[in-house]
Amino acid sequence: MQSYTIGQAARLLGVSPDTARRWADAGRVATHRDESGRRLIEGRDLAAFSVELAGTGGEEGVTSSTSVRNSFPGIVTAVKLGDVAAQVEIQAGPHRLVSLLTREAVEELGLEVGVEATARVKSTSVHIDRA
Repeated sequence: MQSYTIGQAARLLGVSPDTARRWADAGRVATHRDESGRRLIEGRDLAAFSVELAGTGGEEGVTSSTSVRNSFPGIVTAVKLGDVAAQVEIQAGPHRLVSLLTREAVEELGLEVGVEATARVKSTSVHIDRA
């Protein structure tokens, strides 16, 4: 499972590293230390926290941001696989994006809950890139 540094988590949540660090210090999101002593957050824990955070709305330290060229970096929070098609949800800061794509694409990209990914939006079509 992929883990994220405090700085990476902050970028995915759309907050400053200081805010993410305070949340970790307060126990709002679980962390562990790697062999170098860096604090890391497991991908599944970060995905769950991002959904919780988005549901609270108006959380202090969370700011809305605009996309650059309709690009929304975030974390995968849900994957629903069918025989041929799949549905992938990404939490990008305060934004929840849902994309329908082929099961084959999901498997090729290795998309699963807790993985960093970028949603790219053009008109009514959402494309997912693995980070």
